[in-house]
Amino acid sequence: MSSYFAPALLSQFSNLIAAESTRYGGVSVAPFASLNLGINTDDLPENVDENRRRFFKALGVEEYVAGFASSLQVHGTDVLYAIEAGRYIGYDALITDKPGLLVGVTVADCVPVLIYDKTNRAVAAVHAGWRGTVGRIVSKTLEAMNHHFGTKADECYAFVGTCIDECSFEVGPEVSEQFASEFKRTDPESNKECIDLKGANRQQLIEFGIPELQIDVSAFSTVLHNDSYFSYRAENGQTGRMLAVIGVRA
Repeated sequence: MSSYFAPALLSQFSNLIAAESTRYGGVSVAPFASLNLGINTDDLPENVDENRRRFFKALGVEEYVAGFASSLQVHGTDVLYAIEAGRYIGYDALITDKPGLLVGVTVADCVPVLIYDKTNRAVAAVHAGWRGTVGRIVSKTLEAMNHHFGTKADECYAFVGTCIDECSFEVGPEVSEQFASEFKRTDPESNKECIDLKGANRQQLIEFGIPELQIDVSAFSTVLHNDSYFSYRAENGQTGRMLAVIGVRA
């Protein structure tokens, strides 16, 4: 199994780097086995550093380890226009039009969304948990791209990445009531409501005007495919993190 998954929709652009990691190919031991890329975990920092080096090397962009922008995510809706590498605080989406700069988000059930504006050669990496989804972080990211780069919907390509699946994301009424009926259903066995995070974020892409044929959605689930992906819920909070990254080659 590969250490990363590259969505076919974005792989058609030779100047673009776009991928999400799996849990394979790292040095971390349980419960972080094995390619834990999360800095804010109880894993050994040297393991995470080595795992990140291996991930970028597998992508063929080892030199980008130092040219990477990310943030300490807070389940909010703030968007950072990144112009240089670094680790920032308080942003759940990063956008850039700087060649050679990768932006990325860490996930372990929340939805990673990668967006490419092919005309302006601009990109976005979005971390959308249920709070961010309700707060319409994908919509706000696209609005920020339009403001900074003049991004237009028909020039965008987007990937809604691997996250917790609908049948596994049971929530209480205080969460369920914040979602439109089309993105929730009642499980007949548990009688609890389940939320479709992929569908809700895909809808924000469509509402911005991105053609459906220019949107791809991961077929994988962090819970149902827990052997390949980290899941905070399935592993009771003791687990690693994946990275979803995107950037235009220098």
